[in-house]
Amino acid sequence: MHLTAIGVNHRTASIEVREKFSISKEKIRDFLKRIDNYEGLNEVVILSTCNRTEIYAVEEESGIAKNFLLDMVNCKDVDEYLYTFNAVDCIRHLFKVSSSLDSLILGEGQILSQVKAAYTMSKELSTTSTILNTLFNRAIATGKAVRTETKIAYNSVSVSYAAVELAAKNLNGLQGKKALIFGAGKMAQLTVQHLISHGVEKIFIANHHIERAEELANKFNGEAVEWSKAFDKAVDVDVIVTSTGAPHYVVKTAQTIELMKRRNDRKIFIIDIAVPRDVEPEVSEINGVILYNIDDLEAVVDDHINQRHEEAKLANKIIEENVMALDERFKYLSFQPLMASLSERAEQVRLREMHRAASKLSNLTAEEQKIIDNMTKMIVRKILRLPMKNLNSSAGTAEEKFYTDAMKALFFNEVIY
Repeated sequence: MHLTAIGVNHRTASIEVREKFSISKEKIRDFLKRIDNYEGLNEVVILSTCNRTEIYAVEEESGIAKNFLLDMVNCKDVDEYLYTFNAVDCIRHLFKVSSSLDSLILGEGQILSQVKAAYTMSKELSTTSTILNTLFNRAIATGKAVRTETKIAYNSVSVSYAAVELAAKNLNGLQGKKALIFGAGKMAQLTVQHLISHGVEKIFIANHHIERAEELANKFNGEAVEWSKAFDKAVDVDVIVTSTGAPHYVVKTAQTIELMKRRNDRKIFIIDIAVPRDVEPEVSEINGVILYNIDDLEAVVDDHINQRHEEAKLANKIIEENVMALDERFKYLSFQPLMASLSERAEQVRLREMHRAASKLSNLTAEEQKIIDNMTKMIVRKILRLPMKNLNSSAGTAEEKFYTDAMKALFFNEVIY
């Protein structure tokens, strides 16, 4: 059995690559239902966010989980962008992810809920068992501990905050400005909040489902806009922020060229914080358009990260303590079925021989029967003590396979090739 994590994130791949790995919840659910088609893939959890797509798996041999992931995203020749973590490194990686130490924005709070959601989906579809259930429950607990026992999240920035900061920097402040938001989800709501706190005068919200746009607009005294009329409002705004989660571009080159003509090439600032991207890349080449995507937010993030480096050290200490504890547990977990079977086999022999002896010792008192019963239990326990000890000691070492194979061959008549 191999515990492994394979994926891409903002450190290994640009947004152009990451958006190819972006997977909808529906597609993840569909592929998890097909796990039986991948022989040797015993447990799976898929985590897909705007900055990472990862598979956590228990596989019988290396490579099965990777094939599952690549089939799901339908990508080839991407090895240079993939990272792999095995065994204890896999544990450590997930703990850092759930604690936001591996996020683009150190201390951001959304990743923990995303880890929970990914695990919950897999558990509901029965693609997790002992190993991943144990791993993810401990990872979630570790993420919570880091947030409560350190100040890693204190004054942390979010993607939406960084986007608004970037707009304010490029437009010499946002006081009295107008903004158009594509999307009405959680990220869009956070963006609206930050825009208002920066003094934006008017906010227009466009969404395919006008009801959701109206709901968000009503919260912040904004104006909901029908999707088809969004570009009419864009004629007068200073900044556009896109965050739709659509699988295709919602701001295209041709319509943006027409928009700029109507604006007389008056400068417009567009920030695309969606993955996959909402704005066609060629839009950046249009005169008067300043386009940024989520990867461009790193400079804003760097301005705030130094404040949380010391807290990150404390967080890493918490993580390492939990990693070592879980690694120790996992070392013995893999042997438990074998050890339980060995104990059960020995107990069957003991009870059988006790039954035979009892038929010849019919005059034994209850106290004498109890003494013999305890004696035979102690004999079995002492005989098994050294094999069990050696089996446990071999966990995680080069001798592990030797001892497990030997136990199976000696006690269970399993031929090992």
